[in-house]
Amino acid sequence: MDATTRTRLEARARIIKAMAHPTRLFIVDELSRQERCVCDLTAMIGADVSTVSKHLSILKEAGIVSDDKRGSKVYYELRVPCVLNFFSCVESVLASNAEEQAKLIG
Repeated sequence: MDATTRTRLEARARIIKAMAHPTRLFIVDELSRQERCVCDLTAMIGADVSTVSKHLSILKEAGIVSDDKRGSKVYYELRVPCVLNFFSCVESVLASNAEEQAKLIG
């Protein structure tokens, strides 16, 4: 593998790794519906503000979300909604795996 390919694949892995947590997947899913402030996400997730902020920071660093400070509140939105296509692909893999398991059982 050449250096350019390795760099590109490492960049892809960083983005996938940023989403590789159930809470961050929930956040991305929620932000696909509408922008949310940290306070809303904290209530929805049932975690403390610092935990939710850390998850949002990871997503922001990966370029998946962007933020907008309005007064004392910070609102987040998906920066690149095409990330939802990845969810569709994951669901296809899950369905395929379930079909394969059903064949083995049946």
